Amino acid sequence: MSAPVSELTTRARDVFRVVVEQYLDSGAPVGSRTISKLSGLNLSPASIRNVMQDLEEAGLLSHPHTSAGRMPTESGLRLFVDGMMQAAEPSPQERAVIEGRLTASAPVEEALAAASAALSGLSACAGLVLVPPRETRVRQFAFVPLARGQALAVLVGDDGSVENRVIAVADTLTGSALSEASNYMSARLSGLTLTEAQVRIAGELRTERAALDVASQDLIERGLAIWSQDGAARPVLIVRGAANLIDDTAMTDLDRVRQLLDEIEGKEAIAGLLGSAHDASAAKVFIGAENKLFALSGSSVIAAPYHGRDGRVVGVVGVIGPTRLNYARVVPMVDFTAQTLTKIWRD
Repeated sequence: MSAPVSELTTRARDVFRVVVEQYLDSGAPVGSRTISKLSGLNLSPASIRNVMQDLEEAGLLSHPHTSAGRMPTESGLRLFVDGMMQAAEPSPQERAVIEGRLTASAPVEEALAAASAALSGLSACAGLVLVPPRETRVRQFAFVPLARGQALAVLVGDDGSVENRVIAVADTLTGSALSEASNYMSARLSGLTLTEAQVRIAGELRTERAALDVASQDLIERGLAIWSQDGAARPVLIVRGAANLIDDTAMTDLDRVRQLLDEIEGKEAIAGLLGSAHDASAAKVFIGAENKLFALSGSSVIAAPYHGRDGRVVGVVGVIGPTRLNYARVVPMVDFTAQTLTKIWRD
């Protein structure tokens, strides 16, 4: 267990901050001579070495045997993130990229994939979006005629989400039949889950309480079946940008990168990790072996929940990368992406 920030002297805090910031910037252990050349500390290399030794004994720094410099331990990174980091708000350009990729008019899957892709591109990590398994409650159904033999099935969820699917219909199906099916489904199924809607429709058709012609009945049954099957098949976790994890520095530690890529393939385990950020009020940071999943690869995850119109959590968005992340930049970026997704779901 590392010492809390309050137990560090001012000199120790200053040296520790410089070591961490320099390490996160370069990825290399930081030596006393490098620190002494930085303005503001006014310490000799010998004094700095003594402070770094104390920080190492406190469990905050480690001393790789191949280098004269030191680097933060995972406990040191945790101390820095929780008690010393000065987060930088996303720049106007970064905000524009995130907001530009996420549009309220896009289908749900596209918005979520865009969120993970935007985070991946800006953070140089792998972007993650978790959609907790849950059944959408229906607010409105609509069938819109397209080309001959095709219609657009539209589902509006109670959380404000809008999803579209193109379905094949009989060439002879009229616009009035599409309208009749749309009105019937919206009136009779609003507020139900897809499973509940299927049960109700099946019961009403069986008892002939549904005053619909055969064509409309078939359209309703097939429309519900499409949405139910699609919901069951939808991936729980969307990952974009895993290739970002293989950079020039990664080539010196291929075993770690290989382990990390294997961990990302285990989507169920990562989904469980992201799920633990479900009730967080802001971005949550998991550093290295703090989570058993990343004990071998030494990776970090930053994740934040996003919410629907009723305030309930809809999912979790985040990034995964090496522990040497620019936490001060990426944490606010993940928070902003979650806030943007929340805004989309509520509009």
